[in-house]
Amino acid sequence: MTDLILRAPEERDVADLTELLGLPGVRHGTARLPYADPGQVRSRILHPDPQQVPLVAERAGKAIGQATLVRGENRRAHSAELRLIVHDDHARQGVGRALFGALVRLADEDLGLTRLWLHVMCDNRGAIALYESFGFEVVGRMRGYTIREGQLVDSHLMDRLRPAPVRAPDQP
Repeated sequence: MTDLILRAPEERDVADLTELLGLPGVRHGTARLPYADPGQVRSRILHPDPQQVPLVAERAGKAIGQATLVRGENRRAHSAELRLIVHDDHARQGVGRALFGALVRLADEDLGLTRLWLHVMCDNRGAIALYESFGFEVVGRMRGYTIREGQLVDSHLMDRLRPAPVRAPDQP
C-alpha cells in the first residue's frame, strides 16, 4: 500500500470528495443524502471547524477516502467521534484501515483522548470488524437511526475507552 498518501484535505480535493459523498456504497453505510453540494465541501476544506481533524487518503492523485476526528467540547473534551468513508472502488483494500489507524494514533499519541466513539450501520459487517480490530465495542443500538431505500435502518454505537495518559518521567 505504498501508493497511498494520507494528508490534510486541499482545495484540489473538492471534486473527488463531492463524488465520493454521492457514491452508492458510501451512502449505503451512512445517513448522507444522495447529492453533495460542492460549495459545502469546498467550505469545509477552506474553513475547517477547529474541533475537527480531517484526513484524506490519496491514490494516483485522487482523493479516495476521508476520515475525520471530531473533538468533544467542554466536559467532553476527553472524547472524539470518528467518521470514515472510502470510495466504492477502493473498499476493502486497506484504505479505511490506514485512515482509521491514523486517527486512532492521533487521538492516543498526540491528543491524549480517552474515549473514541462512532456510529456504524448494523449490517456493515466489514466496518464493524475493522473498528473491533482497533478495540472498539458495540455499546448500544439506535433503532431506526436512518432511512435507507425507504426502510428504517438501525445503527450500532461503538466506543473505545482507555486510561488517561501518564506523565513521562523527568528527563536528565
